[in-house]
Amino acid sequence: MDKLIMALASGLYTGYLPIAPGTWGTLVAFPLHLLLTRLSPAGYYAGLAIIFVVAVLAAGSAEKILDRGDPGIVVIDEIIGMLIGLIGAPIKALPLIIAFLLFRILDILKPFPAGWADAHLHGGLGIVLDDVVAGFYTLLVMQLLKYWLHW
Repeated sequence: MDKLIMALASGLYTGYLPIAPGTWGTLVAFPLHLLLTRLSPAGYYAGLAIIFVVAVLAAGSAEKILDRGDPGIVVIDEIIGMLIGLIGAPIKALPLIIAFLLFRILDILKPFPAGWADAHLHGGLGIVLDDVVAGFYTLLVMQLLKYWLHW
């Protein structure tokens, strides 16, 4: 069971890559997004909800398995955050690249309340929530760009 948990938590082992594991983990969200967009809107949001729950459980379990807080190899939090940022994004290169860059910047900067969640919450929820906040900020900016640029 530990191997399955670590496979999920590490974004199918992308979290083990030696340079910028969070960036590699973020990229795992894109094929998942393409699969989710094939579902109905209700199915899409149900899929996100399931991935969120799996992310919290897997991240918390991986933290216990590895016996250290918020381990860098856990990237499932980046995956769910990026998936949130991609809601409604056009499946075109430029919007997807912008969403990726925006999410990575926001994930690093951790604007309020992301930084607060990162510092004050622990376990799986603490690992995941700062990325969810970055995902919602990405979603907001992407929707504004979609409206302004008529994507």
